[in-house]
Amino acid sequence: MSKDVRERSIDPASQDMLDLCQRAGLETAWDRLEKQQPQCGFGELGLCCRNCNMGPCRIDPFGEGASKGVCGATADIIVARNLLRMIAAGAAAHSDHGRGVAHTFKLVSEGKAPSYQVKDQAKMERLMEEYGVESQMALAEAIMAEFGRQEGPIRFTRRAPAKRVELWEKLGIDPRGIDREIVEIMHRTHIGVDNDPVHLILQGLRASIADGWGGSMIATELQDVLFGTPTPTFSEANLGVLEPNQVNIIVHGHEPLLSEMIVAAAAEQEMVDLAKKEGAVGINVAGMCCTGNEVLMRHGVPVAGNFLQQELAVATGAVEAMVVDIQCIMPALGALAGCFHTKFISTSPKAKFPGATHMEFHEETAMQTARAIVETAVLNYASRNPAKVHIPNIKTKCMVGFSVEAIVSALGGSLDPLLGAIKSGAIRGLGAVVGCNNPKIVHDWGHVNLVKELIKNDVLVVTTGCNALACAKAGLLLPEAADMAGEGLKGVCKALGVPPVLHMGSCVDISRILVAAAAIANALGVDISDLPAAGAAPEWMSEKAVSIGAYVVSSGVFTVLGTVPPVLGSSAVASLLTSGARDVVGAAFAVECDPLKAAALMIDHIESQRRKLGL
Repeated sequence: MSKDVRERSIDPASQDMLDLCQRAGLETAWDRLEKQQPQCGFGELGLCCRNCNMGPCRIDPFGEGASKGVCGATADIIVARNLLRMIAAGAAAHSDHGRGVAHTFKLVSEGKAPSYQVKDQAKMERLMEEYGVESQMALAEAIMAEFGRQEGPIRFTRRAPAKRVELWEKLGIDPRGIDREIVEIMHRTHIGVDNDPVHLILQGLRASIADGWGGSMIATELQDVLFGTPTPTFSEANLGVLEPNQVNIIVHGHEPLLSEMIVAAAAEQEMVDLAKKEGAVGINVAGMCCTGNEVLMRHGVPVAGNFLQQELAVATGAVEAMVVDIQCIMPALGALAGCFHTKFISTSPKAKFPGATHMEFHEETAMQTARAIVETAVLNYASRNPAKVHIPNIKTKCMVGFSVEAIVSALGGSLDPLLGAIKSGAIRGLGAVVGCNNPKIVHDWGHVNLVKELIKNDVLVVTTGCNALACAKAGLLLPEAADMAGEGLKGVCKALGVPPVLHMGSCVDISRILVAAAAIANALGVDISDLPAAGAAPEWMSEKAVSIGAYVVSSGVFTVLGTVPPVLGSSAVASLLTSGARDVVGAAFAVECDPLKAAALMIDHIESQRRKLGL
């Protein structure tokens, strides 16, 4: 039965490919979601527990069945433990990404990774000063030690305002070591350990802070050191960036360690000559998801799309190689690639996929592996079936690469112009909009409509991850988009020549937003929780997003979620997260699926904070 593709995505390129997939009988995430209906009500409420083999246990939300698990765990305990395990997995994913970058930086310091070099010496020297060390090797060792540290503090947490650090210490959630906090979650949620929902949630906040102000921030900072701190550049976004007469290589995932090498290898004359010998006019590297964001903001490499477009890109029939590393990679890609000539290539020692060719990446031989992957893609060009090629002629220009340093530079070297615009009311406040795609929400609809409503009300938006790519496709990352903003924000953007929505990078780069918020709070002499600022994740779906949301709220930022987390089975946990947390950490969550209503919640909060500050 044919489905109206407009009910699945607002993006015209995606609609085009969804229509093609339906006619060709190709399954996508939307089809699989439909086959899952109705989804488990106990799971949606967070009321099922599999933490021991006396179960699985589930609590009847209507009070007619079991009110406790076999061990006696109540709904409050089960929901809290399940939420903590989501935080642990999300924090582990982002922080292990950070560990991988730190390991590469250490190998570079030891002269064991010849493919890499320090691209931002000044930033490395600032980090050395921050850590109180005098050599690159000492910095590498100090950063690696953050993961296994048994007692705190984690160095980057001290970038937060002093009032915020004091609050964390008072609450006992100032993180010690990154790994220690994640391990402690897994210990506390084992049967028979921590059975106090509030005590459990506090440990979740502590582990999330270790992620946001630790592992994720380490990833961002060291990627800047190794690959260069992003500066504003222009590129293009959407499936139309794929080229009909070139070898198309998509880099997909989250770690830029290999994708940086692939971009370099694809530009080598030897590889370009080989592509021409095989009948192509050149080699086109395009990004997907956050690996795409990384090479987009540093090199202007075009991006083919966000999370829900990964299958659609393969379905164009024009992709010679889908090269993946870690996180947000659908295992369905292997079977789909088998319907085309596309080589599905996995590269991480941590991640293998059904139907994939595994070409394992190691830092010591990074460029050799990259060349081998590019050559594999080039030699696959001759296998392309022209009858199966369908590339939507849809792409949008975008301005990307607004690191904190780039924003300060655009402001003339100081935050004073931004602070002045906030104080005058030209900019009412800041909105941080981030997160995934989720087929439960019409693709990009939550992202784009929320952001449009914010800028219309003079809220300057900073964005990362899949939201950033949704905004890129919708034309919101261009200086001309200032015409969609309110008069105050429009005037500021036109004066500076910047978009009203600032692309700050991949999902680990939410740490850039934390640094910016801390700098603004310090300049105003307040805590982050006092700022006219709010966050949102309109289409979130991953455990990483749960950790992100927890550390953003722990840092004092009111945050609106566009999909419901599995906590509604416990009124105590739901109440703690949506109201009680405000009295504990100065911020809380709200859940609102309608993006316009979500924007209204954010704007109301921003205006409330302005009144409290006397602005």
